[in-house]
Amino acid sequence: MPNTIPEKPPHTSNPPPPVFTSQPALHVTNICNFIPITLDQESAQYATWVEFFTIHACAYNVLDHIDSTVPQPSDVNDATWKRLDASVKQWIYGTIHEDLIYTIMKPGATALELWKRLEDLFQDNKHTGVIYLEQQFSNLRLENFSNMTEYYI
Repeated sequence: MPNTIPEKPPHTSNPPPPVFTSQPALHVTNICNFIPITLDQESAQYATWVEFFTIHACAYNVLDHIDSTVPQPSDVNDATWKRLDASVKQWIYGTIHEDLIYTIMKPGATALELWKRLEDLFQDNKHTGVIYLEQQFSNLRLENFSNMTEYYI
Protein backbone atom coordinates (compact mmCIF):
# COMPACT_ATOMS: atom_id res chain seq x y z
CA MET A 1 0.00 0.00 0.00
CA PRO A 2 1.53 3.38 -0.99
CA ASN A 3 2.21 5.99 1.67
CA THR A 4 0.06 8.98 0.77
CA ILE A 5 -1.01 11.95 2.83
CA PRO A 6 -4.72 12.47 2.68
CA GLU A 7 -5.87 15.89 1.52
CA LYS A 8 -7.52 18.15 4.05
CA PRO A 9 -11.16 18.75 3.35
CA PRO A 10 -11.82 22.36 2.32
CA HIS A 11 -13.85 23.10 5.45
CA THR A 12 -10.90 22.40 7.78
CA SER A 13 -8.33 24.58 6.05
CA ASN A 14 -6.77 27.27 8.20
CA PRO A 15 -7.96 30.84 7.58
CA PRO A 16 -5.36 33.36 6.53
CA PRO A 17 -3.79 35.23 9.43
CA PRO A 18 -5.31 38.64 10.19
CA VAL A 19 -3.60 41.59 8.60
CA PHE A 20 -2.41 44.15 11.13
CA THR A 21 -1.37 47.51 9.83
CA SER A 22 0.85 49.51 12.09
CA GLN A 23 -0.38 53.04 12.65
CA PRO A 24 2.43 55.33 13.85
CA ALA A 25 -0.08 57.56 15.66
CA LEU A 26 -0.87 54.70 18.02
CA HIS A 27 2.75 54.67 19.20
CA VAL A 28 3.06 58.30 20.33
CA THR A 29 3.79 58.00 24.04
CA ASN A 30 4.52 61.59 25.05
CA ILE A 31 2.64 64.18 23.03
CA CYS A 32 4.32 66.99 24.97
CA ASN A 33 7.56 66.16 23.13
CA PHE A 34 5.84 67.24 19.92
CA ILE A 35 3.55 70.02 21.18
CA PRO A 36 5.67 72.02 23.63
CA ILE A 37 2.95 74.34 24.92
CA THR A 38 -0.09 73.72 27.09
CA LEU A 39 -3.18 75.52 25.85
CA ASP A 40 -5.01 77.53 28.49
CA GLN A 41 -7.64 80.23 28.45
CA GLU A 42 -5.56 82.99 29.93
CA SER A 43 -2.76 83.18 27.38
CA ALA A 44 -3.22 84.11 23.75
CA GLN A 45 -1.57 81.01 22.32
CA TYR A 46 -4.50 79.26 20.64
CA ALA A 47 -3.23 79.86 17.08
CA THR A 48 0.24 78.58 18.02
CA TRP A 49 -1.21 75.48 19.69
CA VAL A 50 -3.41 74.79 16.64
CA GLU A 51 -0.39 75.08 14.34
CA PHE A 52 1.69 72.63 16.42
CA PHE A 53 -1.23 70.22 16.70
CA THR A 54 -2.11 70.37 13.00
CA ILE A 55 1.50 69.74 11.99
CA HIS A 56 1.62 66.72 14.30
CA ALA A 57 -1.73 65.36 13.06
CA CYS A 58 -0.59 65.75 9.45
CA ALA A 59 2.73 64.02 10.13
CA TYR A 60 0.92 61.05 11.69
CA ASN A 61 -1.80 60.94 9.01
CA VAL A 62 -4.72 61.62 11.35
CA LEU A 63 -5.68 65.06 10.07
CA ASP A 64 -9.14 63.70 9.23
CA HIS A 65 -9.79 63.48 12.99
CA ILE A 66 -9.56 67.26 13.46
CA ASP A 67 -10.44 68.59 10.01
CA SER A 68 -13.83 67.67 8.59
CA THR A 69 -12.71 68.60 5.06
CA VAL A 70 -10.07 65.82 5.03
CA PRO A 71 -11.60 62.48 4.01
CA GLN A 72 -11.07 59.36 6.10
CA PRO A 73 -8.39 57.19 4.46
CA SER A 74 -9.95 54.28 2.57
CA ASP A 75 -7.36 51.80 3.87
CA VAL A 76 -8.35 52.32 7.53
CA ASN A 77 -11.14 50.09 8.87
CA ASP A 78 -13.68 51.33 11.43
CA ALA A 79 -12.03 49.66 14.44
CA THR A 80 -8.64 51.17 13.62
CA TRP A 81 -10.23 54.56 12.94
CA LYS A 82 -11.82 54.49 16.42
CA ARG A 83 -8.47 53.63 18.02
CA LEU A 84 -6.80 56.45 16.12
CA ASP A 85 -9.57 58.82 17.18
CA ALA A 86 -9.02 57.82 20.81
CA SER A 87 -5.31 58.58 20.40
CA VAL A 88 -6.05 62.02 18.96
CA LYS A 89 -8.43 62.69 21.87
CA GLN A 90 -5.61 61.74 24.25
CA TRP A 91 -3.35 64.19 22.43
CA ILE A 92 -5.92 66.96 22.80
CA TYR A 93 -6.48 66.26 26.50
CA GLY A 94 -2.73 65.91 27.05
CA THR A 95 -1.92 69.34 25.63
CA ILE A 96 -4.58 71.53 27.23
CA HIS A 97 -4.95 72.91 30.73
CA GLU A 98 -7.09 70.99 33.20
CA ASP A 99 -9.78 73.72 33.25
CA LEU A 100 -10.19 73.38 29.48
CA ILE A 101 -10.45 69.61 29.79
CA TYR A 102 -13.47 69.97 32.05
CA THR A 103 -14.94 72.64 29.76
CA ILE A 104 -14.79 70.61 26.53
CA MET A 105 -15.09 67.04 27.81
CA LYS A 106 -18.15 65.23 26.54
CA PRO A 107 -18.47 61.46 26.99
CA GLY A 108 -18.49 59.65 23.68
CA ALA A 109 -17.37 62.70 21.69
CA THR A 110 -15.04 62.24 18.76
CA ALA A 111 -11.74 64.09 18.48
CA LEU A 112 -13.34 66.35 15.85
CA GLU A 113 -16.14 67.29 18.25
CA LEU A 114 -13.61 68.17 20.95
CA TRP A 115 -11.59 70.13 18.39
CA LYS A 116 -14.69 72.11 17.38
CA ARG A 117 -15.57 72.80 21.04
CA LEU A 118 -12.09 74.26 21.57
CA GLU A 119 -12.35 76.27 18.38
CA ASP A 120 -15.73 77.66 19.42
CA LEU A 121 -14.36 78.51 22.83
CA PHE A 122 -11.40 80.49 21.49
CA GLN A 123 -12.98 81.95 18.37
CA ASP A 124 -16.12 83.20 20.09
CA ASN A 125 -14.76 86.12 22.12
CA LYS A 126 -18.00 86.71 24.03
CA HIS A 127 -18.20 83.12 25.14
CA THR A 128 -14.50 83.08 26.06
CA GLY A 129 -14.94 86.27 28.06
CA VAL A 130 -17.87 84.80 29.98
CA ILE A 131 -15.97 81.62 30.80
CA TYR A 132 -12.92 83.63 31.86
CA LEU A 133 -15.05 85.82 34.13
CA GLU A 134 -16.81 82.78 35.59
CA GLN A 135 -13.44 81.24 36.34
CA GLN A 136 -12.20 84.44 37.98
CA PHE A 137 -15.38 84.69 40.04
CA SER A 138 -15.17 81.09 41.20
CA ASN A 139 -11.61 81.71 42.40
CA LEU A 140 -12.58 84.72 44.52
CA ARG A 141 -12.31 84.14 48.26
CA LEU A 142 -13.66 86.56 50.83
CA GLU A 143 -10.66 85.95 53.08
CA ASN A 144 -8.44 87.54 50.40
CA PHE A 145 -10.07 90.95 50.95
CA SER A 146 -9.68 93.27 53.93
CA ASN A 147 -13.41 94.18 54.01
CA MET A 148 -16.71 93.69 52.19
CA THR A 149 -16.43 96.93 50.21
CA GLU A 150 -13.14 95.82 48.68
CA TYR A 151 -14.70 92.44 47.87
CA TYR A 152 -17.57 94.05 45.90
CA ILE A 153 -15.37 96.49 43.94
